[in-house]
Amino acid sequence: MEGARATLVETPSGKGAGDENFPVGSFLIRRDLRPHVHAFYRFARQADDIADNKALSPKEKIRRLDRMAAVLDGAPGEDAPSAAAMRASLLATGVTAQHCHDVLTAFRLDATKKRYRDWDDLMAYCRYSAAPVGRQLLDLHGESRATWEASDALCNALQVLNHLQDCGDDYRNLDRVYIPYAEVEELRLPALTPGLRRAVDDLLDRTDALIAKARRLPGQVRAAGLRCESAVIVALAARLSQLLRRGDPLATRVALRKRDFAAALVGGVWRGLLGERPR
Repeated sequence: MEGARATLVETPSGKGAGDENFPVGSFLIRRDLRPHVHAFYRFARQADDIADNKALSPKEKIRRLDRMAAVLDGAPGEDAPSAAAMRASLLATGVTAQHCHDVLTAFRLDATKKRYRDWDDLMAYCRYSAAPVGRQLLDLHGESRATWEASDALCNALQVLNHLQDCGDDYRNLDRVYIPYAEVEELRLPALTPGLRRAVDDLLDRTDALIAKARRLPGQVRAAGLRCESAVIVALAARLSQLLRRGDPLATRVALRKRDFAAALVGGVWRGLLGERPR
C-alpha cells in the first residue's frame, strides 16, 4: 500500500472546498450535476497542490501536471485518480476537456513564473487559472456561451481577491507575487506600507470593475439553481473586496465570515429567483 501511494503524481495538501471563498457544488446546483462539479474541483485542487508543493522542482511539477493532462486525454490513470475521475465525468456529460487543460496551463505557469508585470499580465494568467472554472460550470448546465464574458469577469475577480488575501503567504512560502509592484520585499513586513496599500487599492479598483460586469451574469443564466448560486458568488466577491479595502492582509487574515455567507445566500437566492431571466 505504501508503494502504491509513492507512485501517485498527485500530492494532496489537505485543502478542500471548505477552504474556498465561494460555494463549490452547493445545494443550489442540480443534484445530478453536483458530483461532476466536485470532480472538477478535486481535479483543479490536486493540480494546484502540485504547483504549490515546495518539495518538488519546477521540472518535476510540470512533469506531473503533464501526466495529469495525459490521463485526462485517456491514458491509464491509476497514478492520477482525480484526473481519471475527471475524464469519466467529461465522458458522462459531454463537456469539453479544454477547460481542464486550461487550468493545467495556469498551474504550469505557477511552477515557473514568480512575478506579474502589470494588470494585463495578471489577467492573461487568470484567463487560464480562473475563467475556465466558470466556463466548466456553465457548459455543464448547457448554458449559452454568451454568459462567458460576465462569468470570466466574476471568476477573474475572485482570483485577484484570493491573491490579495494570500499575498504575504504566497511571497514568504512560495516566492510568488501576483501583485504588480516593484518593492516586493515589502510583502515580508507585518503591515502594508503606503506604497503597497496603493497597489492593493489599485487592484481592488480594477476588481470592482470586474464585479460590476459580473452582476449581469445571474440574469443571463437559465438554470434556476445556477442563477441563484452565481448571484450569491457575486455578492461574496463584492463583500470580500470591501473587507480588503478596510483590512490589511499582511497584518491579519482578511476573510469572509459566517454572516457574510448568510447574507449573500439570502440576497443571492432572492435575486436569482425574482430577478431578470433570459428569454
